[in-house]
Amino acid sequence: MRKIVAGLFISLDGVVESPEKWHFPYFNDEMGEIVGSQMEQADAMLLGRRTYQEFAAHWPHEDPADNPFADRMNNTPKYVVTNTLDTAEWQNTTIIKGDVVSGLTELKQQPGKDIGITGSAALVRSLLADGLLDELRLLVHPIVVGSGKRLFEEGTGQIPLQLADSRTLSTGVLSLTYGRA
Repeated sequence: MRKIVAGLFISLDGVVESPEKWHFPYFNDEMGEIVGSQMEQADAMLLGRRTYQEFAAHWPHEDPADNPFADRMNNTPKYVVTNTLDTAEWQNTTIIKGDVVSGLTELKQQPGKDIGITGSAALVRSLLADGLLDELRLLVHPIVVGSGKRLFEEGTGQIPLQLADSRTLSTGVLSLTYGRA
């Protein structure tokens, strides 16, 4: 059975919003290897509506010759969880709406590699609450951002997790992998 795996950049105060504003001083070859490995382990992307719309506005216009991620982002099968979109223009995109639990359970039963989530904090919270997220991989940056959307908001409720792996990078970033307890 396939796994749904979320990989997020996160600050010490739990902010996941706009990592492009605070993440890059900590990016190095070690982190590149971790992110690259995560991408190689997945053959599909799962996105929330907002992240999908941000990515769909950007990636189709990127030249693979200038940006090596463009080919992967555009050609990888994408599944967007939404209650508001009826169509998805970005190539290789399927909309999942209605009974999301059933739709994702069926997707996990199909042959293939991991189904990766980048961003989409609300979707990650929802999947954790529904027991559908198999791994939560956090790259915890040694910075307090102070404001922005956080991975876990007040009212999320308790979700027991178990640390499966940890590593400290030379920049002070912690690479943490959690599974359900």
